[in-house]
Amino acid sequence: MASRRKQKRTDRSKLDATPPWEARVRDEPEPTEGPYDERDAPDDDIERIDLGAVRVPVGPGMDLRLEMNEEQQVIAVTLASKDGHMQLGVFAAPRNEGIWDDIRAEITESMNSQKGSAKESSEGGFGIQLTGKLPGEGGGQVPVRFIGVDGPRWFLRAMLVGTLATDKAKAAPFEKALRQVIVVRGVEPLPAREPVPLRLPKELATQLAEGEEQQS
Repeated sequence: MASRRKQKRTDRSKLDATPPWEARVRDEPEPTEGPYDERDAPDDDIERIDLGAVRVPVGPGMDLRLEMNEEQQVIAVTLASKDGHMQLGVFAAPRNEGIWDDIRAEITESMNSQKGSAKESSEGGFGIQLTGKLPGEGGGQVPVRFIGVDGPRWFLRAMLVGTLATDKAKAAPFEKALRQVIVVRGVEPLPAREPVPLRLPKELATQLAEGEEQQS
């Protein structure tokens, strides 16, 4: 939902070409909680799965699910439990402005066009969120909640689906995991809203490569 498909031409002026050696000026204190930019990553003992654009912790009772396309490229990252799931997406953003305000408006329009519903909420510690319902299987509606985080040259979107969207207690472990996420934007110039590439963990990528060799 975060990329505008109608913009087929790339405006080169929107490419973020910040050189890796550029000094980072800081007037504000280091963040004490995440999601973190890789340059602010805490020196802790939390185990995170390295997926390229994000390093994701998997809490107790959660499963990590990766959606892949035909080219074996990771296109979606999801943490799931019996209560629902949280999908994560990382997108390029301009250096000097956030994009969550615009994306919220677009998500709202999209949900309403699908005969769903959406409204803004400021509850919780992530600022303005978007809550609502989307049509589900069997004619019912599924509760959803969107969290957006504007970072330095990146935007992180989390979509909580199912009970997690409405039950604070059940959502708490997922929100905790979200706060422990580390975003790795990289230095490659990307158009605003372009997904930052994800990748398989090294061990899983090796296993898939070995399996393909055995089949060939």
